[in-house]
Amino acid sequence: MKRASTTFPTHLSHWEIEQFFKGIDLLVVGSGIVGLTAAIFYKRKHPHKKVLIAEKGFLPSGASTKNAGFACFGSISEILSDMQHASFDEVMELMKKRINGLSMLRDLLGDEAIGFTPCGGFEVFTEQQKSIYEKCMAHLPTLNDYLQNELNLSETYVDATDRSAHFRFKGIANIILNRYEGSIDTGEMMTALINLARSLDIEIMNSLQVADWEEANEGVCVSFTNGIEINVERLHFATNGFTNKLLPNLDVQPARAQVIITKPIKNLHINGTFHMDEGYYYFRNVGDRLLFGGGRNLDIQGETTSDLDLNEMIQTKLDTLLSETILPNTQFEVEHRWAGIMGVGQKKYAITKQLSDRSSCSVRLGGMGVAIGTSVGKEAADMLSAA
Repeated sequence: MKRASTTFPTHLSHWEIEQFFKGIDLLVVGSGIVGLTAAIFYKRKHPHKKVLIAEKGFLPSGASTKNAGFACFGSISEILSDMQHASFDEVMELMKKRINGLSMLRDLLGDEAIGFTPCGGFEVFTEQQKSIYEKCMAHLPTLNDYLQNELNLSETYVDATDRSAHFRFKGIANIILNRYEGSIDTGEMMTALINLARSLDIEIMNSLQVADWEEANEGVCVSFTNGIEINVERLHFATNGFTNKLLPNLDVQPARAQVIITKPIKNLHINGTFHMDEGYYYFRNVGDRLLFGGGRNLDIQGETTSDLDLNEMIQTKLDTLLSETILPNTQFEVEHRWAGIMGVGQKKYAITKQLSDRSSCSVRLGGMGVAIGTSVGKEAADMLSAA
């Protein structure tokens, strides 16, 4: 392929231009789970291709390094809520994708490398949510039968109300356990993915933000905010929550998620991953610390943003629930607070598609990046290889 000439800024040397910015076969935008795995699976198929990942932040900027580390695929109340907008078969197919995606992630990196712990996933119901709990229990046999028949998972969901006393919650009346969920160490997972990508000679450049792009006969011309302009053979967007800034016509909106973590708590009695209110709240132990996040449902419009600032109303609600419901009569201090940006839309399915002859995307993870990110990346690599 004949590549068009470009003009580079004077702060780059001849050596830098030749080594890092010439002859790129695939440029992936975004170094989160999807971007990294797409590049990894593509490079495995095409070891002689030159692959560059461009990341706008000095670390991945979306949710991949900021998520709560839940290896989950669906609490019952969230599944029932989804069924109000989609058929049973559609919701079950999505759950299968999450289960298979988690398996693919574990196979790709290994449980030790991602800090996977099969601690189980608990859904807790307050005394005021008795009717919701009873509805979930009524659907439990159907869901268990489906997962047994389709994926050979035996008794996935079981009633665990008898564990309430152990966890010492206040105002929690009932609990349902998903026996096959667990937790990961988000930092270890991302480090393992980055190391694997670099072992395959995939270049990752941070603080390199795409400003614009245009497809031409000779390739795709991509310009960055720092004045660099390059030509690549193929361009793939894995930008999830930041997609609408570059691809405004896709059904992808940013969704901010806020998280707090405590300082170490002596004799912490909570172990596992937990969901409340159809998954809008979630908490888990991180060693002897308690991580708690969520509350986006309190201000959906305000949280439809890619701004990483914190919402004071949501932070106050998290503090209140933590002190009054989750850790009552327990001395603790919040050590840190942060936010991450998810990508959501009218549908919960990820979008993996060609945008043009030489450009494509894999976006809209719907808050399930840990579960489906690897499989979405593999699907993107297969699409890129077939084009």
